[in-house]
Amino acid sequence: MSKPTITQVIKSVLAAAIGVQSNDNRQKDFEQGALSTYIIVGVVFTVLFVCGLIFLVSTILGK
Repeated sequence: MSKPTITQVIKSVLAAAIGVQSNDNRQKDFEQGALSTYIIVGVVFTVLFVCGLIFLVSTILGK
């Protein structure tokens, strides 16, 4: 078993965020990946998502 690449971690976090993560991939993530990596990528994704929503709403409202 090898550690997942950063691309695989990002794909896994995005799939989990929208609710389409397969059980096989979830099991593989827990067995092979480091928890800290997934937490960091998850926090970065969440911050970017919230900033994107704020930008989108600000742009639409013209403020």
